[in-house]
Amino acid sequence: MSDTTGKSTPHINPKGAPIAETILLPGDPLRAKFIAETYLDDVVQFNEVRNMLGFTGTYQGQEVSVMGSGMGIPSISLYSWELIHVFGCKKLIRVGSCGALQPELDLYDVVIGQTASTDSNFLSQYNLPGTFAPSASFRLIEDVRDRAREQGITTHVGNILSSDVFYNFQDDVNDRWARMGVLAVEMESAGLYATAAEAGVEAMGIFTVSDNIVTGGKTTPEEREKAFTTMMELALPLARL
Repeated sequence: MSDTTGKSTPHINPKGAPIAETILLPGDPLRAKFIAETYLDDVVQFNEVRNMLGFTGTYQGQEVSVMGSGMGIPSISLYSWELIHVFGCKKLIRVGSCGALQPELDLYDVVIGQTASTDSNFLSQYNLPGTFAPSASFRLIEDVRDRAREQGITTHVGNILSSDVFYNFQDDVNDRWARMGVLAVEMESAGLYATAAEAGVEAMGIFTVSDNIVTGGKTTPEEREKAFTTMMELALPLARL
């Protein structure tokens, strides 16, 4: 547990409240509040700046935090950088929704982003002599997969797309990514994975299929906030590692 006494950033001000080394990062701060109220014991709030709510508590005796990260790579990379470099987080797990790009993925299926392709320019800042492949921690993936198998939960593990564009002018973009075997699209993980890789810490993204772009299936906003519990219950035990 990080001692935050005297520490703050323009975006996170814990006022001395603790932040755990393991933190779940839903995009929606209300989902962070739901996770804290539903799953954590001895909860304290550590952030309310810009209404990006953050909480710390225990899950099955292990310290864990949860905080909203906003939408898009700029937002999650900003928060994850501060959580890593200022507050000492070591395992950062994005939990959120994704749009399926493959027809066999059903609503509410769990997707784990082993790698994250992107149309973002975020990676250019590292000035690498080639193309970097943002990847999740295999240790975290393996642990989640093992527990999912034990519980009879189907998970899809593979490449996802972290896109900067929600309403794309080109109407065949998703088809082109799908032809390359990309499982699903979201908007954050490539930035999280790269930020974690540069810092030498672990990250992973675990998602619930909220809609299938191929078949047209959709869930409601209320379901996205509170009904995607399987991914939360698979992510929280990572605090014990």
